[in-house]
Amino acid sequence: MSYTPIVPASGYAGWKILSRTLDTQKTAFANSADVKRDEEYFREKIGSVTSAEELVSDRRLLKVALGAFGLENDINNKFFIRKVLEEGTLDSKSFANKLADKTYLRLSEAFGFGDYTTPLSQQEGFADTILAQYESRSFEAAVGDSDENMRLALSMQRELPELAAKSTSNDAKWYTVIGNKALSTVMRSALALPSSVGALDVDRQLEIYKDKAERVFGSSDFSTFSDPDQVEKAVRLFLVRSQLNEGSSMNSQSVALTLLQSGQSNLFRRV
Repeated sequence: MSYTPIVPASGYAGWKILSRTLDTQKTAFANSADVKRDEEYFREKIGSVTSAEELVSDRRLLKVALGAFGLENDINNKFFIRKVLEEGTLDSKSFANKLADKTYLRLSEAFGFGDYTTPLSQQEGFADTILAQYESRSFEAAVGDSDENMRLALSMQRELPELAAKSTSNDAKWYTVIGNKALSTVMRSALALPSSVGALDVDRQLEIYKDKAERVFGSSDFSTFSDPDQVEKAVRLFLVRSQLNEGSSMNSQSVALTLLQSGQSNLFRRV
């Protein structure tokens, strides 16, 4: 039996309530029977897996592996995932390196099937690392079943500080945001950028993101997100603006429906 996270309200008000109960709910989720069974199976079997083919052939193992990276919807895309894993990451021309969504690159890096003679899945502590990610991402996915914006906010809260702490250049961190579907979605909303920005050349997107971040957060230096207050501000802006956009969309639909019903009513009166 699985635990269903409680999301009592939408928007930023709902986020504040969820935040207060987050630790308790995460613990309850991690202790649920379904999650425990998945983790026990993964811990028992992953050490004997030596190839990408073996991993994708075991649906239960693949469920955990993909879930640890928020890629659970790819569970049936076995050929695609196998190619991501087998070609590795060290060759700049590998499949994972060519994909715009760098989540697949991180998946391939984590397992190392295409990069090393002995995959990283053979190393001590590997299962613990993957399972910690699996618990976190699976909880977020369960929250998303009730409210997708809450899932995206949780992802943002987790990933922004992690990215800020990396030793890569400032531009590389912004490029990571641009290349990550979830992060780019929430950051565009937090910065009040239109979705059409995503269709621009990546170098132009970088300029736009940094310019708007300077105005909204007071800095385009990604290290600003090592500050919990700045992360919370980003989450708040995302949730508030998303709720406003949804409300505007619903109002527009309501007006259209009213006009349509009014037109039908007048037509019937003329008949």
